[in-house]
Amino acid sequence: MKNMVDIEVVINEKYTDPKVTILTRANTRQVENIIYAIENVSENDFPQIVANDNDKLVFISQRDIVRVYAESRRVYLQTVEGLYTVKRTLSGLEEDLNPDRFIRTSQSEIINIYKVKSFDVSFSGTIGVEFDCGVKSWVSRSRIKQIRSMLKESKICMERSWN
Repeated sequence: MKNMVDIEVVINEKYTDPKVTILTRANTRQVENIIYAIENVSENDFPQIVANDNDKLVFISQRDIVRVYAESRRVYLQTVEGLYTVKRTLSGLEEDLNPDRFIRTSQSEIINIYKVKSFDVSFSGTIGVEFDCGVKSWVSRSRIKQIRSMLKESKICMERSWN
């Protein structure tokens, strides 16, 4: 049948969280609807973040956030699509963000660890962070021990091959 979705469930102990892979010929409306449905069901505990884009309020899914940071007394939310302002404090946002996805790397920044391309540990005493979108950042010295510990204990370490 043309619009049928073939679903296969594989039980494997190596996965702590469900992993969804969509195999398709093209990114169609049906594929987008499936993604939307999965996101809505899986992110019910973690609300979208309201941000400002010039004169518009926009709702940003937490999975789209690359990082949130404070600069010049303003809080910014960065996605691959753009940079938005948020009328909340960084601490207030941290309470709403999924703790399995986000970690504070400094007093003024929270990052989405699933958007990190690489951690550069070649500099003595610090860690550089490069995101999939090309943006670069740093982990503050006071957070290095926490970041290293989190990476060694998490599945991110295994997926990203970082020790």
